[in-house]
Amino acid sequence: MKKLILFLCTITCCSQSQIDAKANINSLINNWHVAASNANFTTYFDLMTDDAVFIGTDATEHWNKNEFMAYAKPHFEKGIAWSFSSLERNVYFYKDNQIAWFDELLSTQMKICRGSGIVIKTKKGWRIAQYVLSMTVPNGISAEVIEIKSKDENELLDKLTRKQ
Repeated sequence: MKKLILFLCTITCCSQSQIDAKANINSLINNWHVAASNANFTTYFDLMTDDAVFIGTDATEHWNKNEFMAYAKPHFEKGIAWSFSSLERNVYFYKDNQIAWFDELLSTQMKICRGSGIVIKTKKGWRIAQYVLSMTVPNGISAEVIEIKSKDENELLDKLTRKQ
């Protein structure tokens, strides 16, 4: 009986721990989006790990944190970065609860986008280690979108294919 009670307490503690961690992660990502909306460069980048990676919507946008900071700085300096608000978000935990990943649907100036990423628990709290931003394409117009983007991406496709 004592073992059962101890087991149930452990499950409850872990569940509460994950609930708290999920709330902290949601707060982190929401604050990160707000920092961009408010063009708060320092806050935005402080919420990322030092070795963070940002992958944007263009096939050529794969930046480490310093590269992304260089790209983003002019946007933030204008007082207009980007404005994303989460429509829905899912958070998942690795077994040790020190690493989590998430996906979210976003309302943006590009209409609905999808963001996904990895967050890591650090001494400073949860931080974003990777973020991937993708534009969504409704299935009914995917052929039109493919036709439109083919012109711009065929050259890049050839270049990347030759690289292998």
